[in-house]
Amino acid sequence: MKAKFRIVGVVAGFLFSAVVSLAAEDVSGSDPDPQTSWSWDWDIEARANYRDSDLNRFPIFFPFSPDMRPVGQETGFLETVDEGQHAEVSVVRLALDTSYAGWFSAGLRVDILDLYDRNPTSEDSKVDVDEAWIRFGQETETARLPVSPGFYVKLGKMPHFERQDDRHLESYGLVSTAFNRFEDLGLEAGVDLGRHVYLKTSITQGNPLFIRDPNALAGDNGIPELLSQNPDPDLKSGIVILYDAEVEGFDAENLEVGVAVGARFANASETLEGEVMLWGYDRGLAEDLDIRGSFYGGDLDLLRGPFNSASLPITDTNKREVGFNLWLYAGGFSLFSQVVDQEVAGLDRSGFELEAAWRFDLPLLGAVRGHQIFPTIQPVIRFSKLDPDFDGGSREFPAVSVRWKWEKLDLGVRLELISGLDLTLEYADNSFILGTGVEAENNEFLTTLRWRL
Repeated sequence: MKAKFRIVGVVAGFLFSAVVSLAAEDVSGSDPDPQTSWSWDWDIEARANYRDSDLNRFPIFFPFSPDMRPVGQETGFLETVDEGQHAEVSVVRLALDTSYAGWFSAGLRVDILDLYDRNPTSEDSKVDVDEAWIRFGQETETARLPVSPGFYVKLGKMPHFERQDDRHLESYGLVSTAFNRFEDLGLEAGVDLGRHVYLKTSITQGNPLFIRDPNALAGDNGIPELLSQNPDPDLKSGIVILYDAEVEGFDAENLEVGVAVGARFANASETLEGEVMLWGYDRGLAEDLDIRGSFYGGDLDLLRGPFNSASLPITDTNKREVGFNLWLYAGGFSLFSQVVDQEVAGLDRSGFELEAAWRFDLPLLGAVRGHQIFPTIQPVIRFSKLDPDFDGGSREFPAVSVRWKWEKLDLGVRLELISGLDLTLEYADNSFILGTGVEAENNEFLTTLRWRL
């Protein structure tokens, strides 16, 4: 296991050394020239939450024996992870960035607690390296025209190039949860062919396929406590979907290849900017992948069900996605859309997500120690859906909800209290069609107080 983390460890060690050397430099009280010297930046963020999760339970048909169920329970259930009202600190995050002369940069993101991204069970690491990468060359920001053609090469643990990184809510949509929520480990390269058209490619570990609830908490599936007699764990399974979980180490056996072609555009004054991207990924599924905190395996082992006795109707060992993205920015308005079509082990699934946000300046209400009170407000609406299209296989597959057609409407508003402190209120309206054809819900209200330094 230690060997698997060697790449991340080397990158993180390099970043730490770079930051220490920068801190020791004499900057003489003047701004360094970004073309001839080192620059660095750091950020600390903490989030406290109030969560109110509806209680829902849906029976499953796997033949659990009486001692595998809570006392008096006649069947197994998929149920809300942690129903009711809860106040909790979800994450403390440290970010470090450094660059030199415009051609070299590196980044490190470390999360402590990370309650809502604890992945894929609550037994995952309490301290997690989300990102640790080095980059050579210039990577153009989303929907921004580069000054001139260029290229970059990036190595380490990093976000997928099609992911929405300018997020406006604490929650995620169904598509962003299922396909690109978590970072991957490997190599990425890109080239700008002029100012408008670009190409990108990647060779990475590939995120393991597993299951989680798309609301705040992932849920506990396959935890050791379930092997005890009449288990009744504090955190339940959740109402789950198939998703790409976090990589836990590097294994070159089933590498994933990604490609993208895109175009950026802007008007002369750059008050309207946008980008479109066509992208795809391809890899082979592993027979089994270790999932931290769970006796369930990832990839094919998950799809075949417990003891390979309750399989979904899988027909091959391939995992492929193709997708299309749109980003649009006009002043305080932003629009993001993503369409994905997936085939995993012969199981077809498609998804769609659309998010619109509009940030307004508020009238001056006063100031506290030089900081304006309530300077901005940003309403957000997001609609997402997943449409699995596979029949057959065992009726006893425990995670029955991976077959359900699902829609999610997220409504929220982010209010900036003062500079560096904001409050986000959001409501997730989940609706899905059960195997019986009946429509059901699993909704959640979430409040997030975020402080950034």
